[in-house]
Parts: sequence; structure tokens; C-alpha cells
Amino acid sequence: MREVCKLSGTLTPGQSKCVASNAFSIAEAHFHPEAWYRAIVLGDTPIGFLMVNISPDDEEGALVPAEDYPFAFLWRFMIAKSYQKKGYGKKALDLLVDKLRKEGYRALYSSCHLGKVSPYRFYLSYGFIDTGVFEDGEEVIRLDLKNAGANLKMDS
Repeated sequence: MREVCKLSGTLTPGQSKCVASNAFSIAEAHFHPEAWYRAIVLGDTPIGFLMVNISPDDEEGALVPAEDYPFAFLWRFMIAKSYQKKGYGKKALDLLVDKLRKEGYRALYSSCHLGKVSPYRFYLSYGFIDTGVFEDGEEVIRLDLKNAGANLKMDS
């Protein structure tokens, strides 16, 4: 756990403004039973962290259309600076998409700040699309899990 918490310190100041620290996220998860969180590990080395809300409250369909139920919300996602732009973020999302699809989820939502330092382009390149909705100053994005990662293969 300590190693995962230290990963937040590898981010640039701009990146740190886009995602809560891993220590805060792990603490927060203990107060939210709907939080599913994991370290992203390469061999024996922690290189990232993700946290998903597996049963988000949509306040009676305010954000998500009925055809996307059940859906999950990618709450936190980070890759340590020295491991970025090497395909590990994409691979982590591939594994998450595979898990969610097997569990019957139809869509994965997330949100991110827009600006000079933002994961927005990464998410779009993965297949997320804009919803046109801003919540808490962040762009809400959506990934259709039926079609995401159509050529996805799991390593054995």
C-alpha cells in the first residue's frame, strides 16, 4: 500500500491537480462500499492505481440514459510518470473493460478536467466519447462497453 501511495508523488504538478492522491482515494474507498479499487502492477512493481464506482447513484437518471444501466464510473485512474506513454494505461483499461463486460455492465463513465494538462485526449483515443455534460467543472465522458476493446485478448 505504501508503494501505491508513493506513486502520486511521481506526477507533475499539473497532473496532480487532475486526480486525487492514491492515499486519499484508498481512505475514501473505505467510506464507500461501492468503491472497487486496485493497484496496477507490472511484474512485482506497482505502477498505477484505479478506483471504480461499481454502483453509482445517478439521481433518477439525471446523467445516464436507461439503456446504459447497469453502468460503472471510473472514479480514479493514474499511471506513475515514468510508466506513462508506454501502453500500460491502455492495458489497465483493457483489463477493466473486460471485467466490467463479463459482469454485465453496459457503459463506463468518467469525467476529467479539460485544459493543457488533462487525460482527456488519452480517454478519447481509447474510445470514450463526450456526453456534452459538465459536472463539477469536469467533462463527463462515456465508453460503450458492448463495443469497447472488440479485439481485446487476455494474457494467460
